[in-house]
Order: sequence, then structure tokens, then C-alpha cells
Amino acid sequence: MSFSVDEIFETASMTLYQGLDIRTVTLGINLRNCVDSDFEKSKENVYEKINSNSKKLKSEAEKLETKYSVPIINKRVSVTPISLIMDSHSSEEKFLEMAEILDDAVGDAGVDFIGGFGALVQKGSTLTDEVLIDSLPGVLSETERVCGFLNVGSSRAGMNLDVIIELGDILKEIAEKSEKSVGCAKFVTFVNAPEDNPFMAGAFHGVGEPDFSLNIGISGPGVVREVVEKNEDCDLTELSEVIKRTAFKTTRAGELIGRELAERLEVPFGIVDISLAPSPMENDSVAEILEAMGVDRAGAHGSTFAVALLMDAIKKGGAMASGNVGGLSGTFLPVSEDMGMVEAVQDGALSLDKLESLTSVCSVGLDMIAIPGSTPADKISAIIADELSIGIINDKTEGVRIIPASGKKAGDVVEFGGLLGKAPVMEVNDYSSKKLISRGGRLPSSILSLRN
Repeated sequence: MSFSVDEIFETASMTLYQGLDIRTVTLGINLRNCVDSDFEKSKENVYEKINSNSKKLKSEAEKLETKYSVPIINKRVSVTPISLIMDSHSSEEKFLEMAEILDDAVGDAGVDFIGGFGALVQKGSTLTDEVLIDSLPGVLSETERVCGFLNVGSSRAGMNLDVIIELGDILKEIAEKSEKSVGCAKFVTFVNAPEDNPFMAGAFHGVGEPDFSLNIGISGPGVVREVVEKNEDCDLTELSEVIKRTAFKTTRAGELIGRELAERLEVPFGIVDISLAPSPMENDSVAEILEAMGVDRAGAHGSTFAVALLMDAIKKGGAMASGNVGGLSGTFLPVSEDMGMVEAVQDGALSLDKLESLTSVCSVGLDMIAIPGSTPADKISAIIADELSIGIINDKTEGVRIIPASGKKAGDVVEFGGLLGKAPVMEVNDYSSKKLISRGGRLPSSILSLRN
């Protein structure tokens, strides 16, 4: 894959003036060969494998930042779902010990986060899975860098309501145990979770992956916003073409760096995730793209249509640029991490219900949503079930990262700091669906699953 001089100069301009960056380089690591009947030996094996490779990831990524002058915002690691390596050592105390090992292994290497503390429970949960779920409040409140996930459904398997019922109480406990309820920001509930997602908090190294893989997530909301603003008079077909060409260029830049980093680490290159990932930084907002397209405020009527057009163009441009597009590859709408979204909520333009409709055409789902800490557990479970059912029926990845902010009420603001930003606490519907949710069981797989 060769790059022209014009492409290189154009990418440099995107980096210097429009906020293009590599949002994350994530090294996937298989831990299954670390298992030992002696738990102390298992912990030693896990620490050594993660720590040594994390140090190399950080060192080589920093060299590439200097070489190309493209910022790499986060260096991260994802590992085999932890439930799969703990069958012989299944107790809450040992899960917490393993989480602390994961935390220390990346912390000592200077890596930002480690994902994979989770389980695949789309059709049911094992005893080990249940112990892991019970350990989540302690793990996510007592570690700094460990991120967790549960995949509770798929279009093929349906959706596991029994686990979703548990999560209402689990999330409230995590919120109460962690400062500013930030532990909930490190946990995602998925359906149709991809095995090669480089973004936290939901990254894990899937069982179909090699021993190692290097996955990269690029981000350039500022780049897309600028080209949209420069083409304010064109029709929507032309606008789609402009966005598509921009996504092509940013994907090419991301793959160049991803492939070279993988070569330096002597691991296979996995995928480039083309998701538009906003941050609290100025001019790094997906909401501002929608407003540049022509809606007064994100959440106004027409916003879902605007996101659909944006997503289609981004995916077409990325798919044309690379044969290794993967992960989530959509648009993130994390309220707390996007200042335009925060302002839209505070202005009354964006509600929880409107966000749910936006997620039908974007990726990830309800992301970094703060709700009152007094919200009943069954209502939290119902919000999760509502959102994830969109993924089941539409055969797409969907996730929920929701924060029942302890001690906060609607209209308050929770300050997380850093890339997590700040979250306005959103109102939830006053009416209950407790009777429906308490039925439990499993949402049957969609008719769309009968494709063989």
C-alpha cells in the first residue's frame, strides 16, 4: 500500500489544524496459555505476559508518534474474557486478585487501560460467569485501569434477560462504591459484541483471534466537521461524497500507522476501527457535525436522518480505503465525552428517548449516560433491555454504558475529568415496567437469524 506526497501533506494538515488523531492503539493478548492449577502461578504468568508486551507497545507507539507527528491518545491492552481462564479458581476473592494483577501489569508499563474483564453470556451463564458478575462492584471500584463487559445477547442467540435483571442492582452497587460513580464508566453491556474492538470500555480479545493482534481506532470529528462546513450549499448526495472521501483519507492514515506498529511489535495487524469518537476537547464533537449539516441542536427533528447519512458515508469511505475495517466502525454518541452533546442535553434539545432513536442508526448505543442515582434497579434493567433489543432486531452491535450517579438528581452535572468529560444527569421516564422485566428468561433470536 503506497501513499502519494499529496496524501501525506493532506494528512499532516488534518493533524495540525483539524484534530485528526489515533484515538487508540490496542494490543490484544491471549491469556489462555497462562492458566495453571496453582493460582499464584497463573497470576505470575498473566502479569509477565501482559506487562512485557505492554512496555513494548508503549515504547514503539511513542516512536511512531515522533516519526509521523500524529498523536496517539491512548495505548491500551485487551485480553481474553477473564471468565474463560478462571474456571479452576472461581471465587469473588480470586477474581478481585486477578483484576488487581491486570491493573498492575498495565499500570507498571504506563499503559492507559486494559479491557476484557467480562464474560460471554448471551445464551446463559456458567457458575464462573455468575461469580464474575458478582465480583464486578469490587473490581470496578477498587482498580483504576481495568474495564469490564458482558455480552448478553446476539442476533443468533437472542438476549439473556436474567443477566440484565441482575445488572440493575450491580450497576447501582458499582456507582455507590466508586468515587463519582466512575466505576460504571468502565463497564459496557453488549449484544453482538465484536471480538476485535479497540475501544474501551468494551474491548476484549476474542476466542477467534490469534495469540496477539494490533487493532487501531482512528478519530477525526473535527476533520469531518470542517469539510461539512466548507460544503454548506451542496445537496445531500454531494455531501455524502465529501464525507466519504474524507473517511477514505483518515482510514488510510490510520492503517499506515497500525501496520507499522504491528510490524515493530512483531504481531499480526488486526483491524482499523473507523468510528468517529468525540472527546471533551474543542472542535472534537460529533454533535457539531450534525449541527454543521443543518440541525440547530443535536437531538432536533432530523438528527436521526443526519446520523444515518453520516454513518453510511463514513462506512463506505472506510471500506473503500481498507480491507481490514472492523471493530465497531460507526459513530459514538457518548454524552459526557462530547461537549456538543452536553450542551444539547442542557438546552433541552436531547433527551434519553431521542438518544435511543439515534442509536438505531449509529454504533455502540447509549454511551456515557448519567441518570439519577435513585433510579430503581428494574428501571435501569429496562433501559438496557430497550437499547439492546435494537441490536438484536437490526443484527448490529449495540451497547449500554449507563451511570446511575450516586446522590445526583436530574439536572445535576457529574464531573469525571479527562477524556470522560462531564455528564448532565438526564431524566428517566416516571412510569415502571417492572412486571415486564421481572419475567426474566430469554428474548428469542430474531427471525433474521434463520439465514442458513
